[in-house]
Amino acid sequence: MASKSLFRKKTVQDILKQVEKNNIDGHNALGKHLTARDLTAFGIAAIVGAGIFSTIGKASADGGPAVIFLFLFTAIACSFAAFAYAEFASMVPVSGSAYTYSYVAFGELIAWIIGWALIMEYSVGNITVAISWSDYFTGLLESGGLHLPKWVQMDYLTASNGFNDATALMQGGKSFENLSTALQSSYIAWTTSPVIGSFHFVADLPALLIIILITALIYRGMKESRNASNIMVVVKLCIVLLVIAVGIFYVDTANWDPFAPNGVSGVLKGVSAVFFAYIGFDAISTTAEECKDPQRDLPKGMMWAIIICTILYIAIALVLTGMVSYTELNVGDPLAFVFEKLDLKWMSGIIAVSAVVAMASVLLVFQMGQPRIWMSMSRDGLLPKRFSKVHPKYKTPSYATIVTGFVVAVPALFLNLTMVTDLCSIGTLFAFVLVCAGVLALQNRTDIPRGKFKTPYVNSKFILPVLIGIGLVFAFGYNKKATMDFITNETQINDAAAIITSLNKEETQKVYDYLVSIDSKKGTNEIPDLEHLLSQYQQDDLAYQKVIAGLPVADSIKYESGFGLFKHKIPMWIFLLVLVGLSFWSFKENLSLIPLLGLICCLYMMAELSVWNWIYFGIWLLIGLTIYFGFSRKNSKLNS
Repeated sequence: MASKSLFRKKTVQDILKQVEKNNIDGHNALGKHLTARDLTAFGIAAIVGAGIFSTIGKASADGGPAVIFLFLFTAIACSFAAFAYAEFASMVPVSGSAYTYSYVAFGELIAWIIGWALIMEYSVGNITVAISWSDYFTGLLESGGLHLPKWVQMDYLTASNGFNDATALMQGGKSFENLSTALQSSYIAWTTSPVIGSFHFVADLPALLIIILITALIYRGMKESRNASNIMVVVKLCIVLLVIAVGIFYVDTANWDPFAPNGVSGVLKGVSAVFFAYIGFDAISTTAEECKDPQRDLPKGMMWAIIICTILYIAIALVLTGMVSYTELNVGDPLAFVFEKLDLKWMSGIIAVSAVVAMASVLLVFQMGQPRIWMSMSRDGLLPKRFSKVHPKYKTPSYATIVTGFVVAVPALFLNLTMVTDLCSIGTLFAFVLVCAGVLALQNRTDIPRGKFKTPYVNSKFILPVLIGIGLVFAFGYNKKATMDFITNETQINDAAAIITSLNKEETQKVYDYLVSIDSKKGTNEIPDLEHLLSQYQQDDLAYQKVIAGLPVADSIKYESGFGLFKHKIPMWIFLLVLVGLSFWSFKENLSLIPLLGLICCLYMMAELSVWNWIYFGIWLLIGLTIYFGFSRKNSKLNS
């Protein structure tokens, strides 16, 4: 009986009755201001941000012009998930998003887990955006001649890790001037920061500033937030269209050859970064109670946002890879970079301003979504009552909005960008997986009232096995070596940077002496930079293998093998085992193809993230479960 209570469910009828009651008596009711056009604008505001101004560069460098297929694949995967969100939003038009949908489909424990995981999408995601906004803002100030100290524009972890890596590389002979710009900045921030005892005060203060301003705007009201969002969307869409219109005249089609220089693996290498570029369309569903006609407008808003953003992403990717070689695009600000390279500095300035506006609009939508999730959880008794408090004048979840501001602002001062980006991605993908699974679980239920929108039904019973068969043919026919290496856990050679940064002083000298002894050109003494000397052999796989085999250091530094290598493959093995289970489920229950493909695509993208992200996510869920069993379970409205 105790275990049964963990999966007690809310009915759609009870949820709709409560919403109607809130609207009638005005208690805990939110103001209704949003139309389909506003929702589409919110979706574009959330999606067009870091992806188009930052991560598109790295993805293009990995995949070449063929990165457009990755944007297309990710858009299709997100569209599958969007169908599931739209069906739930039409069925249960309340602010809880995936949390409320899971409460209906799977029960309270899963709903709590997804509500807790969504903190990673909205709050942790906003930490990422705040850090990116800070980078662009400080860059804009510097271009105007105002230089802030490095230690007030960088987080603590980036400065600390960058200082250690820079020290290791300089110990290996690299000069400070030859370090990457990022490592130089980290080293300067760490060495010039105020020190209290042994603690270096390094904190990203511009990130703190923008979070305070956005939180104040959201606290003030939905109408004000909507107006600000619409203005910012118009500005950044005009800039993106200007970039395409100007850039198209500088496209050299020779840069599109080869179109896929690194093959399929190169294109898929950017899957995490490109997926991050699409995060945000689901945030629209948190505004359901503030829509004039949520059952009609929410599905429209989601779909139009994804379609418009995909067209823009593909156009920008083609223009960027046509203006310069894909090999030059691995930079943090690719749009500004290509116009600077072509000596169009006036465009670089416009892009820098628009990036600041774009990031602010993403912050606005994400910062708006989190309080509404907490408000829904509080209404159900899973969080303290104060989280569902609605401001009598502004009609916003006031207490939850202030708490969200603190939850985002404090970590943004100290956490680094890579960590929070991956945590945001895994939390979001987990939510997408459960929403798609929820639609499948409710597919054959006749006691659920349906909304105006329903995902088109296509029976996956025979289609899924055929798709898996095609995947196996590709894996063993066209990508046999990589597939067999994965299955047999073949030993992998570490790259030059990983090896050099793992050496102590004595090992560094030994490696240097060895490279001198094998250098046929005798140019080693002229460039005492170990990373450069070792990485030049990487252009030839056989030569690199031979050099690494002869290095006078432990194999554990040179190679990755055994469980140390296998642990990175655990997420992919989990995906493959779940895929087998889904095949049996779809065959038995005649599952709908679209939500099933959404589930599979999102789970695959989760599997592409590192095992450390899965471990951190597992720890996060354990913390959430502790709170659930300590407070939420006994205070749940369903407990009575």
